[in-house]
Amino acid sequence: MNLPPRKIRVFDLRTAPDPLQSDGVWDDLEEHAAEPAEKPRESLADALTAMFGVDKVGLADSVREEHSRDKWYAAHTPEVVVFAESAEDVSRLLAFAHRRRVPVTTRGAGIGYVGGCVPVKGGIVLSTVRMARILAIDPKDGVAVVQPGVITGDLQKAVRALGWDYPPDPASLKECSIGGNVATNAGGPRCLKYGVTRSYVLGLEVVLANGRVMRLGGRTHKNKTGFDLIGLFVGSEGMLGVVTEITLRIIPKPPARGMLAAVFPDFAAAARTVHDILQAGHLPSALEITDSFTLAAARKIHGTGVFPPGDGHLIVEIDGRPAAVRAELEELYSLLLASGAGEIRVALDEKECEAIWEMRRGFSYALRDTGLTKLNEDIVVPRGKLVELVEFARMLQEETGIAVACFGHAGDGNIHTNLMVGDYGNPVVRERADTALEILFAWVLENGGAITGEHGIGLAKKPWIRQALGEVPFAVHRSLKKTLDPHGILNPGKFLDD
Repeated sequence: MNLPPRKIRVFDLRTAPDPLQSDGVWDDLEEHAAEPAEKPRESLADALTAMFGVDKVGLADSVREEHSRDKWYAAHTPEVVVFAESAEDVSRLLAFAHRRRVPVTTRGAGIGYVGGCVPVKGGIVLSTVRMARILAIDPKDGVAVVQPGVITGDLQKAVRALGWDYPPDPASLKECSIGGNVATNAGGPRCLKYGVTRSYVLGLEVVLANGRVMRLGGRTHKNKTGFDLIGLFVGSEGMLGVVTEITLRIIPKPPARGMLAAVFPDFAAAARTVHDILQAGHLPSALEITDSFTLAAARKIHGTGVFPPGDGHLIVEIDGRPAAVRAELEELYSLLLASGAGEIRVALDEKECEAIWEMRRGFSYALRDTGLTKLNEDIVVPRGKLVELVEFARMLQEETGIAVACFGHAGDGNIHTNLMVGDYGNPVVRERADTALEILFAWVLENGGAITGEHGIGLAKKPWIRQALGEVPFAVHRSLKKTLDPHGILNPGKFLDD
């Protein structure tokens, strides 16, 4: 076969134009860097209404108030809410905001726990709630393509109806959006076996701060072309760009699943059993642990019939081929008994498993029903430190007088350590709670842990970000932010701002 001669383009690096500059990607950023901001902020609402029409612009007090907060306690009312319906809408809005230096805080479903979408600098809230279409589910390629406003649970249902699965499953999956999951690199109970959101993102469409649109990755399951820019945006909490389309990896749905829910006399016995399970060669899809405070709150709702007496609780889920699942359940049942479990509940089908998960997902709501303010800290420790963490939490409770409730993903050490605070509006009480958080985070970092595993930093963990990252990594973060968002309009006031 005769092939035409290959044409090779040769550049003289001394005279060739910078390809980033020549295609205009960054021209706008540099061009406006020294210009004064356009002035008429008072006409912001009128300008946006003229651009997008009244149907896409929210000006009512009730709308702005609704978009002033997430699940954390802090709130700040934006000047206007824009409901984007396409990447073009997002691009036009950011180009406008970039020119005028107007703050833009992107908001998905507003289910976060760290104030990540609170518009602390006012300006514009960019809502992606109307960008909620599943654009494609393609088992041949093993991908799903979605807009950021798609609810995680809705995507799971749609994929499972075709015999496939999207494994990431935050406890709020019925409410949270895929865009929010990407922004925080959300996890969930099944991370132990299947990984977090980043493990499933194959491609992104991102609108940069100046309105330029770029596509990263695609439908291939392996791609090592250039830097991992997808990884840069996953978990960036809306500070580097706005994600408008996500291509996700899906996997064949395991045909069977089963669960064991066991009560132990104390948390330490349940924690030791986590190690025993993994040491015996099992890799469950989920391993969830719960302490006595959380169990007491859950018993008030569900009764002792669901959670028999005991101060530790362990949920073990496995999946795979039907015969393998049954055989492994039998092995695990014997292991749990040998490890000191009391009553063990067995679930053998989808319905029974979901009933157990509904109770697990209800732990946060049970804690809220105590009437205390729940400061939900999703810290992570090495698995071998689980018992030490809970012992430390008990000591912290005694020293500060603030109750501490621990539950979560024992398989990967991501334990939700919740400070249960009464009268949080009292400045004295709030100061005591802040001191308790200081002590908790210092202990976590000293013991090789991390201050967040899935919720992100947002506002709640901003005071500890330098300590958690270190000075050099923090400086690199700020350099990246300055490069991609030179005017600091994207989600300002969060953990990279002084």
